[in-house]
Amino acid sequence: MANLQEERPDDGVELGVLTDLAGYHLRRASAAFAADFARVLEGTGMRQVLFGVLSVVAANPDINQGMVGRSLGIQRANMVALINELVELNLVEREVAKDDRRAFALRLSPIGQDILAECIQRIRAHEEEMLSDLAHDERGRLIRLLMRIEAKERS
Repeated sequence: MANLQEERPDDGVELGVLTDLAGYHLRRASAAFAADFARVLEGTGMRQVLFGVLSVVAANPDINQGMVGRSLGIQRANMVALINELVELNLVEREVAKDDRRAFALRLSPIGQDILAECIQRIRAHEEEMLSDLAHDERGRLIRLLMRIEAKERS
């Protein structure tokens, strides 16, 4: 492994074994992204999990909430509360699914479409800033590598 010690900011504190642990750096990077994400979406009423649900529903009109939850790794009980919240905020419309009367089909409301579009614009700027030190091909490689790690969780 390359000498990672040289790549971290010099604040005089040695990290010991943490320097070479991917999980440590993933957690720190995730925390940095989450904090900036929250700052960027301030005033929209959106949180990461709600944005994730809106994104999946927008990409899959009439999807049922169980499929949304599975795709995002959200437990069923939590998914019900999230969908209720989005329906109460008039961001998602819910109706009984035509193909399964026990399930609900979800789609974005016009307000949900507007909020999602605004959030996407803000998030794209957020990601551009957070990843500004990476070249375009490095960004793509980073996402592909993270997806490979995510796939391990599902297998």
